[in-house]
Amino acid sequence: MNIRRLIAIWSGRLIKTACQITGKQGVTLAGKVALSIYPPILKELAAEVRKDTFIVCGTNGKTTTNNLLSDFLVSNGNKVVCNHTGSNMLNGVVSAFVLSARLNGHLDADYACIEIDEASTVRVLPHFKPNYMVLTNLFRDQLDRYGEIDITMNLLSRAMKMAPNMKLLVNADDSLSTYLAMDNKNPYTTYGISEQVFKDQNSKEIREGRFCKRCGHKMEYKFYHYSQLGDYYCPKCGFKRPKPEFDASHIDMSDGLAFDVKASHIKANYRGFYNIYNILAVFGAASMAGIPTKNFNKVLGDYTPQFGRNEQFFINGTKVMLNLAKNPAGFNQNIGAVMTDTSPKDIIILINDNSQDGTDVSWLWDVDFDRLKDANASSITVTGIRGADMRLRLKYVDIASDLENDIEKAIESKIKNGTKNLYVLVNYTGLYSTHNILKKMEGKK
Repeated sequence: MNIRRLIAIWSGRLIKTACQITGKQGVTLAGKVALSIYPPILKELAAEVRKDTFIVCGTNGKTTTNNLLSDFLVSNGNKVVCNHTGSNMLNGVVSAFVLSARLNGHLDADYACIEIDEASTVRVLPHFKPNYMVLTNLFRDQLDRYGEIDITMNLLSRAMKMAPNMKLLVNADDSLSTYLAMDNKNPYTTYGISEQVFKDQNSKEIREGRFCKRCGHKMEYKFYHYSQLGDYYCPKCGFKRPKPEFDASHIDMSDGLAFDVKASHIKANYRGFYNIYNILAVFGAASMAGIPTKNFNKVLGDYTPQFGRNEQFFINGTKVMLNLAKNPAGFNQNIGAVMTDTSPKDIIILINDNSQDGTDVSWLWDVDFDRLKDANASSITVTGIRGADMRLRLKYVDIASDLENDIEKAIESKIKNGTKNLYVLVNYTGLYSTHNILKKMEGKK
C-alpha cells in the first residue's frame, strides 16, 4: 500500500472529524487536502468500485435524485459511495471516496452515486469514467459563474466525450438536454411526462429552450409542464421531443404524488410536480443498470430528504418546511409546491449573494412572485444579505413583506406567533446555517 495514499485518507478523515467537532461541514476541505497529498487518490479509489458508477448532473434536482438513487441501491443490499451533502465540485467528489475508504486505504463499495456540478464535470472525469450519467435538466443558473447556458452545454459535451462509453439518461421534456444527448455519440435513454398535466398555459416563466439548438428556428410546443419542459418540436428542421423510454402517465397530485411508469405504480408522499422527474430519473437509472425495482415504493416512503430538499422539522407545534430555491425555474416550482398547501401559512425567504450563490441577483426578477398573492400567506418575511432586494421585488408585485436581517429571529418569531405552518425558502449559502438553526430549535422542543 502506498504510504502517501494512506496518509491522504487518514488526513481527510481527521479533518472531517475536527470540522464536525467545531460545528463546520468540512467536506470539501477533506477532499482538497487528500488530493494535495496524493493526486491519484480519486482515480485509484474510483477504480475499486465493484459494479457501476452513476453521476448525476443538471441545474435542478441533482441532490434529491442522487441521494434517492443511493438509498435505493442500499435498500437492495449494496454498499454505496455517495456525496450526500451535495458537495459536488472536484474536492467534494474526492471527499466522498476518501471518507468512504477503510483505514487500510481501500474502498469496499458495490456502486458509486456521485452528484457533479455541471461546470466541474471536465475536472472530475479525467479521474474516472462513469458507467452512467443522469442529466436532470438545464436551466439558466448563476450567470456570473456559469455565463449563458451554452457555456454549460459545451462543458457537458466535453465531459461526455471524455467518457464515450458512458450511457446517458436524459430528460426528454427538456429540449436542451435532449439536443446535448443527440449531439454526442454516447448511447442514451430518455425519461419524461407525455400527458398534459397543467391546463393553464399562461405562465410568465422564462423559457430557455425557445429556439432550436439544431437550426436556430423558434420552437413550437404542444404544451408546457414548466419553464421550457414540455412537448416541443421545431417546424423547420424536424428536431422534436423523443418518446420517453420511461414515461410517467396517470399522474395524480391530489394526495402526494402518484403515477405509472412501465408496469409499476409509483406513490410518494412528496409535494412538488418537479419531484416526479426526480423519481422518474431514479427509476430509469436503476432499470438501465438491471436493478430490480420491486421495493421502489418502500424506498420512497423511507427516504429522508437531505439539507433543505423538502426537509421537514416540527418545533413547538409548528411544522416547518425547508427548501432550496436558487434560480428562477427552481423558485417557481417551490412556489407551486407551497401553493398546493391551501391552509394558512407563513413564508420566510432568505436571499444571499455570496460567490456560491451567484453575486448577480437579477434572476429574482424572472421569478413569478406575484403568484404568492394566492398562497394564503398570513405573513411573508424576507432576510439574508439581499433581503432588501427581495423586499423590493415583492413590492413591485404589490406584496407586503417584513424585513428581518437575522434568520434565527425570523424563524423564532413565526414559531411563537405564526400559523403553525411555516415555509422557509433559501438560496445556497443560507441552506446549511438555516438547517442547523432548525435542528437546534427542534432539539429544544
